[in-house]
Amino acid sequence: MTEAPIWQPSQERIQNARITHYHNWLQTQGHQPGNTWQSLHQWSIDNPAAFWETIWQYFDVRGQYQARRIFENGDQMPGATWFGGARLNFAENLLRGEPDRVALIEQREDGRGRQMTYGELREHSARLAGTLQEHGVSKGDRVAAFITNGIEAIIGMLATARLGAVWSSCSPDFGFQGVLERFGQIEPRALIAVNGYQYNGKAIDTRARVEQLAGALPSLSVQIRIDNQPDCPWDEAANTVGWKDALMAEPAAGFTPMAFDDPLYILYSSGTTGAPKCIVHGIGGTLLQHLKELGLHTDVGPDDVVFYYTTTGWMMWNWLASTLSLGATAVLYDGSPMAPTPEVLWNLAEEHGITVFGASAKYYAACGKQGLEPAETHGLDPLKAILSTGSPLAHESFDYIYRDVKPDVCLSSISGGTDIVSCFALGNPTLPVYRGELQCLGLGMDVAIYNDEGQPVAGQKGELVCRAPFPCMPVGFWNDPEGERFHSAYFNRFPNTWAHGDFGEIREHPATEDTPAQRGMIIHGRADAVLNPGGVRIGTAEIYRQVEKLDDVLESIAVGQQWGDDQRVVLFVRLREDVALNDELCERLRHVIRENTTPRHVPAKIIQVPDIPRTLSGKIVELAVRNVIHGESVKNREALANPNALDHFRNLAQLRD
Repeated sequence: MTEAPIWQPSQERIQNARITHYHNWLQTQGHQPGNTWQSLHQWSIDNPAAFWETIWQYFDVRGQYQARRIFENGDQMPGATWFGGARLNFAENLLRGEPDRVALIEQREDGRGRQMTYGELREHSARLAGTLQEHGVSKGDRVAAFITNGIEAIIGMLATARLGAVWSSCSPDFGFQGVLERFGQIEPRALIAVNGYQYNGKAIDTRARVEQLAGALPSLSVQIRIDNQPDCPWDEAANTVGWKDALMAEPAAGFTPMAFDDPLYILYSSGTTGAPKCIVHGIGGTLLQHLKELGLHTDVGPDDVVFYYTTTGWMMWNWLASTLSLGATAVLYDGSPMAPTPEVLWNLAEEHGITVFGASAKYYAACGKQGLEPAETHGLDPLKAILSTGSPLAHESFDYIYRDVKPDVCLSSISGGTDIVSCFALGNPTLPVYRGELQCLGLGMDVAIYNDEGQPVAGQKGELVCRAPFPCMPVGFWNDPEGERFHSAYFNRFPNTWAHGDFGEIREHPATEDTPAQRGMIIHGRADAVLNPGGVRIGTAEIYRQVEKLDDVLESIAVGQQWGDDQRVVLFVRLREDVALNDELCERLRHVIRENTTPRHVPAKIIQVPDIPRTLSGKIVELAVRNVIHGESVKNREALANPNALDHFRNLAQLRD
């Protein structure tokens, strides 16, 4: 029997949801999506051309398309094409909000804040586009940004997209080598950069890195410099323009019409196993997918205030920016999520009436460990949805949010990635929430879990795949003219099928008197980090969920160590400052794992470490740790936020017996 849902939407919530309106609208347009969520999802994957055309129509995308060319070569993956002959501009579709409506709210850790209306955003982005044009930036050129999550980043992206150029951003916490490994591959024409930022109470000067970076990018024709830190004045340099001066140019005229698959963004893989892959995302696919996810799955509309804690180096920044396409207000925060106080983001939610609040799973776990109770301390009445991604959201974090944050909220754990700049599984305001599960599969996404033989399974663990083309599939990798690296990354595992690299499980919930039929998902970790003791495949998230129940444990990472002819599980834990690992704590850890999973999950070794390595977007790196404990090199330490943490795992005596 399935467990009862932890939350169910009211009938009023269901009736007023945009996805309900869309479902009803489909029937008025002559489509037959059935009467249930499951039938709607099935219709969306059975009728891909009709479904994606309705997304264009329902959200009134500005542009033109040819009805006979919506979906071609649909039996090829990769190779299918969408909306052939279409013409549209991404920026034009994000700048449709009412001129006096607040488009952006910016808040910084140091207390500074600003707002900007849609009218002002149109004006500023047009003027910046004019400056870019004056320096030779045109359709197809790359604009690189070494920039914080603030208003300038959104203006820069919109100015770039307005011209039909390609936007690519990194957050300023990247080291020089990490940025160069990204921007150096794409040969940008322009560089937009900040002189510094603040994080966790510390002001960080980035001017030297910017100078070094500019000198290493011979393709640049202009630098646009932002005074983000008042105590770090820029030195004079050739081919540079200050931000204020860049906004004084004659506005660029109109919006450059672009093809559906013309490049919009270049995003990067984490780069922890080699040079980062430059993943190119197209204009139309990104726009339609984000309209669907934000408008239907997240229920965002013009009256919403949407926040996601992110940096400009994580795809959630691109996702957040697309809330503008729905006329909503996007809230941008730059700084530590726990500074100047642990309540800073909940203060933000209360102050600005945030309706959709998003952060990483690690953030919610940290709030629980800190004992924060926003339900008691903050006014969160407008809040209708809480989102989580970055890693699997623990069952206990579901409990925490409904107990200590808000009992009546749609909690949506979502999963996808940089590879598709969107999600495969995510939320739905009209469906129940089951503890530990992602609510549903994305509309138009033929997602399944495959076993090792390439057969779809339900209720079993396996590899997450997508069995049919979808518009937000990358248009390719930069500098991969034959598509060999692109094909190798996603299509070598199963023929004509996208293999995403996540290890997951689909959960079927049959309809009852009180709940609809539902197909949810659990993500158990990355497929390449799966543990395999005794030939049994174990997702690392299954262990983390149990270990991090203990208050003494702040964070953990589990890897497989080759031992004889088998593999043994090794668990590393980062503990509270006043706690040291001893036999009693080890036994408690083993007990909670054994009682709630299987004996195979119980680690052979438990070792305390002072820090755990993570990427710049906050994801722990099992593969890098696995390499270190086996004496192998880590190819790209620059991809890590804290590369020195790897040293804690090297040559450990505990792993020799």
